[in-house]
Amino acid sequence: VTQDGQHIEVFANVNRVADAEQAVEYGAEGVGLMRTEFLFLESGETPTEDEQYQLYCDMARALKGRPLTIRTLDIGGDKQVPHLNLPKEDNSFLGIRGIRLCMARPDLFEPQLRAIYRAAKDTGNIRVMFPMISTISELEQVIAKCEAIRSEVNAPKVELGIMVEVPSTAILADHFAKLVDFFSIGTNDLTQYTLAMDRVHPQLAKQADAMNPAVLRMIDLTVRAAKAEGKWVGVCGGAASDIRGAEILTGLGVTELSITVPTIPTIKAQLRRVALTELQTLAQKALSCRTAEEVRAL
Repeated sequence: VTQDGQHIEVFANVNRVADAEQAVEYGAEGVGLMRTEFLFLESGETPTEDEQYQLYCDMARALKGRPLTIRTLDIGGDKQVPHLNLPKEDNSFLGIRGIRLCMARPDLFEPQLRAIYRAAKDTGNIRVMFPMISTISELEQVIAKCEAIRSEVNAPKVELGIMVEVPSTAILADHFAKLVDFFSIGTNDLTQYTLAMDRVHPQLAKQADAMNPAVLRMIDLTVRAAKAEGKWVGVCGGAASDIRGAEILTGLGVTELSITVPTIPTIKAQLRRVALTELQTLAQKALSCRTAEEVRAL
């Protein structure tokens, strides 16, 4: 809670049940990003629907009623799974990754959705978000698929959200906000796509700074569009785990920061020291800067 009484939710990014347990110990109010691709990356074979269901239930129960945000399979780009035998792409970051892979491979996506909805039915604290959504038609197809599977397993409705990682999504956020319950901004990908800089490139990675005003303006657009529809915005990208990034994001109107587990106490302590009005002033100055260096100098 800031000095002037604004509650900012501090959540955790996790891969495993043990991470969720540690996050609770560190003071997390929930999980804002469960990366389900690690189930596929770490086992050498595709986990079954029942295996996924069990893990999602275990994860939800480890949080003792706190929210669990499950991101559907985010494979492609810098995350490759050898046993899926996906075709090699010249530019994998602009290829079949995230939701595009899920829609192309219903044999992967549908069992995962069934497992998620079954777990939601049994635990009650699960919400879902989809990675790399870039067009409205993509989202509409995903929502239709979710609704069909929800009916099939007789599960309750859950909050559905999307990752905002692509400039087209931020620019059309007013339309996307009408279809979803929340946005979660992936600042790592949003930065690389806004600046056209591969975030794992040995020479360019240092310049791919989420504090670049162009990226901050994308975030500002997203938050404004969400607020106009009464929806909330979180950030689960790396910028939220950085003290200065967390301050500017909060000033821009982000109300959930989902961060790496070890940084939870630090970010909470920092936000308690400041007033939201100060951070709002800081964020407006940042939006009018020309470079990331100018933003950091603030």
